[in-house]
Amino acid sequence: MGEPTTADLLPAEAITLGAEAADWRAAVAAAGERLVATGAATPAYTDEMVHTVEEHGPYIVLAPGLALAHARPSPSVLRTGLSLVTLAAPVEFGHAANDPVRLVIGLAAVDADQHTGALARLARVLADDARRAALTDAASAAEARDLLTGAA
Repeated sequence: MGEPTTADLLPAEAITLGAEAADWRAAVAAAGERLVATGAATPAYTDEMVHTVEEHGPYIVLAPGLALAHARPSPSVLRTGLSLVTLAAPVEFGHAANDPVRLVIGLAAVDADQHTGALARLARVLADDARRAALTDAASAAEARDLLTGAA
């Protein structure tokens, strides 16, 4: 069995569209909630993702409007998984160039290899400005999943 595909890592239940988030912590928590709901992580992992930003700053804001919420592999990761949350209103993470954020992708990885592989595949998809914009404006979880997994 090879490395899981993006489609394997992102079930429809891992997607929330139009979430309300008062600030970046709530936005990261929304992504973490979907990782927990799909069995990829425990609630402790959400806290770890928030702590990562508190400790290292908004480096997770990788492109205009996009944050990739994650933390180091830890016992709170049950299996490698992804989540995707679009926000009803953008939030500031404190990134000089790429704020505000409307699209938050959560990544939980069981080990460094899966972490790196999943990040590389995501980066290829998210480097496409048009696809990133379409993801942010997706009308359904199925549409968002297709865009992120390359099916669209």
